[in-house]
Amino acid sequence: MERFAALLDRLSYTPQRNGKLRLLVEHFRREPDPDRGYALAALTGAFDFKTAKAAAIRQLVSERVDPVLFELSYDYVGDLAETAALIWPQRHGANRAPDLVEVIDGLMTVSRAGAPALIESWLDALDAQGRWALLKLVTGGMRVGVSARLAKTALAQFGDVDVTEIEELWHGLEPPYDSLFAWLEGKADKPINAAKAPFRPVMLAHPVEDGGLDGLEPSDFIAEYKWDGIRIQAVSEDGVRRLYTRTGDDISHTFPDVLAALEFEGAIDGELLIRTPDGEVAPFSDLQQRLNRKTVSKAMLTRLPAFIRAYDILVDGEEDVRRLPLTERRTRLEALVERAPSDRIDLSDTIGFEDWSALETLRADPPHAHAEGVMIKRRDSAYQAGRPKGPWWKHKRDPFLVDAVLMYAQRGHGKRSSFYSDYTFGVWREEDGVQVLAPVGKAYFGFTDDELEQLDKFVRDNTVDRFGPVRAVKARPDFGLVLEIAFEGLNRSPRHKSGIAMRFPRIHRIRWDKPAGEADWLIRLHQLLEERFDRPAI
Repeated sequence: MERFAALLDRLSYTPQRNGKLRLLVEHFRREPDPDRGYALAALTGAFDFKTAKAAAIRQLVSERVDPVLFELSYDYVGDLAETAALIWPQRHGANRAPDLVEVIDGLMTVSRAGAPALIESWLDALDAQGRWALLKLVTGGMRVGVSARLAKTALAQFGDVDVTEIEELWHGLEPPYDSLFAWLEGKADKPINAAKAPFRPVMLAHPVEDGGLDGLEPSDFIAEYKWDGIRIQAVSEDGVRRLYTRTGDDISHTFPDVLAALEFEGAIDGELLIRTPDGEVAPFSDLQQRLNRKTVSKAMLTRLPAFIRAYDILVDGEEDVRRLPLTERRTRLEALVERAPSDRIDLSDTIGFEDWSALETLRADPPHAHAEGVMIKRRDSAYQAGRPKGPWWKHKRDPFLVDAVLMYAQRGHGKRSSFYSDYTFGVWREEDGVQVLAPVGKAYFGFTDDELEQLDKFVRDNTVDRFGPVRAVKARPDFGLVLEIAFEGLNRSPRHKSGIAMRFPRIHRIRWDKPAGEADWLIRLHQLLEERFDRPAI
């Protein structure tokens, strides 16, 4: 457990991607089986310990430490695992520190009633760093900057193989991945993919920079609208149906309505969207209500029907067609969608354009409210995993901008836990003849480390009230900090007092120079919503 804890600690303080990869590869080389496999499973979110949750940890700490002291400490630190690990008073005579395998096996077999006592005994036996790693493992909130994709990339470097080989095997493997490590070390043959309807690594596009299309012949490309949903891979093979995200996460259980419509043999690539009652694409906020759910009610399935807008085919029947040119794949895809008996799968239409300037007009102002721009693809392109430069391009419309005023701030997590880095902002409205702020969004990125320090200082120097971990800052027409916010879209939201919700807000600029009273008004956002996002499709 100590070595696993040391790995997590070093990962959390290593911001560079290559540095994290080196740490992971070193750990895989140094640790024996099954320790390294369990570490890999923990980092990729393979464990879900149902008998131990955050509420149980809080209860344990509150029984050992003064509850008020714990809450004040938690408010200051901002991270449950870190707070509990640091404040936990050990009892003398504790047993030896547990190893990682012992902890995993214990959490997988212990009953809900027995979990608190088991965790308590481990907390007593570990030092502060070990307690922190244990609690991160128990709650599933690693937050050390390692995605499943990064962990797979580290495995590929460890075994000197292509990461796509690991991604195609992944869903047929189980912790502690003994056969995988044996193959990567050259001690055994490559595991046979036991997963039915496996995930295939997706092909990604490069953003179009200024002048990026210069010298390219428009007739060599086709274009489609880029829809505001999530990338999906739908696979139906040998009676098994699965839905994967672009990173290979299986979300089949969340979309049983779409899964039931996969009445074909093969694998398609597309965008997962929600359809409105009049047949149009719904805003992303509707789709968001269905994401990350373990179960979906019948009412939600009826109210928010999901569908796939297909734009490529990877497997047609039993034939892998990824090496075929896009035009040939497109013909096969059209035939598959035409045969589909359900409106849960439709086709992403191509856009007619004669030159880049004509496409630029459609990119800058798409005729569909929930199209983010355009996708541009070479007609002769094969379907290649990763992000090859040249075949596919994405050209998103420019973000919308609004000047808002900082209202509230909250501490971040991980390396940001000592900074106020999560910011709620608002715009002006009139209430009983008085100019007041209406919260319209929250942002926690878009600024440099130096700017973070400046923002944190502003929050501390201008705090006027506290609500648990949240600080309210001075924000009046004659005093306040203006933030230029970039966002991708607006949706109507009865859950918010302002009546709107922003899509993907982030801080574009800090307007130290602008008086707070000159920030934007709520009426402007409502006008933008009506003009750009409530309009019918052309």
